Amino acid sequence: MLCEKCEKQEASFHYTEIVNGVTTELHLCEECAKRRGFILPSTFSLADLLGGLLEPEHLPSLETGLRCKNCGLTYSNFKETGFLGCSQCYSFFHKPLEPLLKKIHGSSEHIGKFPKKKRKEKKEKVSDIQLLREKLKEAVAKEKFEEAARLRDKIREREKVK
Repeated sequence: MLCEKCEKQEASFHYTEIVNGVTTELHLCEECAKRRGFILPSTFSLADLLGGLLEPEHLPSLETGLRCKNCGLTYSNFKETGFLGCSQCYSFFHKPLEPLLKKIHGSSEHIGKFPKKKRKEKKEKVSDIQLLREKLKEAVAKEKFEEAARLRDKIREREKVK
């Protein structure tokens, strides 16, 4: 698509504005966008996107020294690059990653994909197990260990059926 202003260069800047339900689109080359006063970022990385998704209170302080014992990646390295170093990083960075995963995926737990016919049934099982886990935590906190054992067994039974 050519720039709408100069009609010479390829449009690399795409601007959409919606005011009172009226949509206006503008497709400009980098030069014309700068002339019109749009400030273009010099680079954009996955790390910038991730940084924008996390609220400051969810970012762990760098003093914690969070480092993956398997690959040596630090949490600050992850924030800079947006990439984890290995599969073990998920375990080491579980706490700080949880709010980010929930924000991106709607859940911090992966349940995978299923055929449409089974999808609803699977979601119900997963939410049922999550509910049982919450009840288990409550029972342990209230020191109701017999009930906790019963709930633990119920969770194990349902997880086998998965």
